Amino acid sequence: MTPGRYAARRRPRNGLKSTGCQMARRLILLALALAGSTGTTAAQDAPAYCAELQQIVSIAMTKGRFSDIAGKTQQGDFHATDLALPGWKDCSLYGASTYTCDSAEVDTAERAEAAQAAILREIKACLGAGWSEADGRSSPSHVVLHSALRPVSITLSMDATDNKTHVVHLIVFIRRR
Repeated sequence: MTPGRYAARRRPRNGLKSTGCQMARRLILLALALAGSTGTTAAQDAPAYCAELQQIVSIAMTKGRFSDIAGKTQQGDFHATDLALPGWKDCSLYGASTYTCDSAEVDTAERAEAAQAAILREIKACLGAGWSEADGRSSPSHVVLHSALRPVSITLSMDATDNKTHVVHLIVFIRRR
């Protein structure tokens, strides 16, 4: 081989090597960009009350359960709570193992159904992959979510109010084994 031929053959290899490194860099940057956009999408889907809901689920697993966030005694075995979900109303505790809140009121059952579906998506985005619907325990009027990692569940149910409006009830409770 003459030096000219060898040099000519070598250049494409160097060019390919350089192009391969550039391609690898581009793929890495693309993967990072996609990962960042996925995180942004999840953050956009997570509700404004996500941090508080995560905290409530965590508190449910403590020794004192919800007693750490119990406020003034209300009627019966209900207590006000010191940790309300932003955007929700009438948040309270029932006994030692149940946390409940109501959504904003809507004027029709159809809107309550749409709100329930939207809240379900928000909660799934907030709490992550360890949560799934308990199909055998759900119905058209209520949905039950179970945690695969903890004995905690969430129920979303629709109800009519005395004012002839509709709400979605959110109930966080500790499953008995």
